[in-house]
Amino acid sequence: MKIRTRLIILFTLITAIILGLFATIIYLSAKENRQIEFYHLLQKEAITKANLFLNAHVDKKILQDIYHNNRKILNEVEVAIYDTSFDLLYHDAVDIDFVKETKPMIDEINQKGEIRFYQQGWQVVGLPYLYEGKNYIVTAAAYDQYGYSKLDNLLHNSILVFVISILFILIAGIFFSKKAFEPVRAMIEKAKNISATNLDLRLSSHQSKDELSELADTFNEMLNRLENSFDAQKNFVSNISHELRTPLAAIIAELELSSTKERSNTEYKIAIHNALNDSKKIVRLSNSLLDLAKASYDPSEITFKPVRIDEVLLDARQLVQKTNPEYKIDIHFEDDFESDSQISVNGNEYLLQVAFSNLFENGCKFSNPHRCTVLVLFDSKHIILKFKDAGIGISKQDRSRIFSPFYRGENKDYTDGNGIGLALTEKIVMLHNSTITVVSEKNVGTTFIVTLWHS
Repeated sequence: MKIRTRLIILFTLITAIILGLFATIIYLSAKENRQIEFYHLLQKEAITKANLFLNAHVDKKILQDIYHNNRKILNEVEVAIYDTSFDLLYHDAVDIDFVKETKPMIDEINQKGEIRFYQQGWQVVGLPYLYEGKNYIVTAAAYDQYGYSKLDNLLHNSILVFVISILFILIAGIFFSKKAFEPVRAMIEKAKNISATNLDLRLSSHQSKDELSELADTFNEMLNRLENSFDAQKNFVSNISHELRTPLAAIIAELELSSTKERSNTEYKIAIHNALNDSKKIVRLSNSLLDLAKASYDPSEITFKPVRIDEVLLDARQLVQKTNPEYKIDIHFEDDFESDSQISVNGNEYLLQVAFSNLFENGCKFSNPHRCTVLVLFDSKHIILKFKDAGIGISKQDRSRIFSPFYRGENKDYTDGNGIGLALTEKIVMLHNSTITVVSEKNVGTTFIVTLWHS
């Protein structure tokens, strides 16, 4: 069931319950008021007849004739007058005598002062009447046909108004829910047209502050992220294709030239050496891409534990020097540490080793002689690593883009590279909720500053 339908049903049901309770309260209140008012009317009729009979000494026959005449048109009140000894002094219609008074009833009225009760739909009231120092008992009974008729009309009208109101509310609910959900329908239709080929489309938010506009803005932000991801993926695939094409083409060219004619052993060795170097480039690129993919994982899928930074730095130096024995890497601790916690962070040892290896290799690669120095500083909250070299430096224009994947600046002709190392390093540092910054000056040197949080 659609939300719109559920809202219409729920709104109609709640309104029906409220209207039903309202109508019920009105009906019960009218019913109670009718009963009380009719009892008051019976009291007045009883006292009036008693005054006419006892005080005005109106003849009994005349009073009875009046009763019988009125009874043909109206529901006349039947009155009876007794003394305290249960002697009947007056009765409007002895032949009818609807109430059938008894001695216990007269005694009860004499003791309690007044009684009220129903008898087969008739309302009956009995009350004492004092005249010339003597007590009399007066009873009055009648059927409130006019009052019941009004109650029936009220009930029928309430049911009719209730049904009409519910139908009107249902129609109004359908109309207003349609109006209210028009923006949602528009969003759905717009969203159906969004695909991988037109991620530039956006939902309309109308710049208002309601929930639908917030939903549209949130959805648009998600589309922005998806569009950026798709663009990054396209660029990534394009750059990979370009980076792999060059060494693969060189390998194929070397092998084709070597297979076309006989060559000397020296020439074959040179061709094999060139093909081997190009193969190593492909391996390095593949490893870098795998590491970049690992650094792009959801942090919840990566294992973090307390890691000693000094041990990771030593392992990274050994890894770099194993591949490049001519590289010189110095590690200096500016302060002494008294416990493991001062030199430890909560991180992934493998990824941190990859990041530090990239910084070591980057510093040595662009320096002559190939040397990189890392200064280790720490305080109560942070470990600060400064990777310094005295190389060719980075221009101001390149510094803003050196962390972009596959970007190589003005120094790309100085040495080989694939433009992944620094982008990978930044991802790893950010994955550890830390920061990396760069300070560089042309032909003076470069310093990468990594600030890590203690574990």
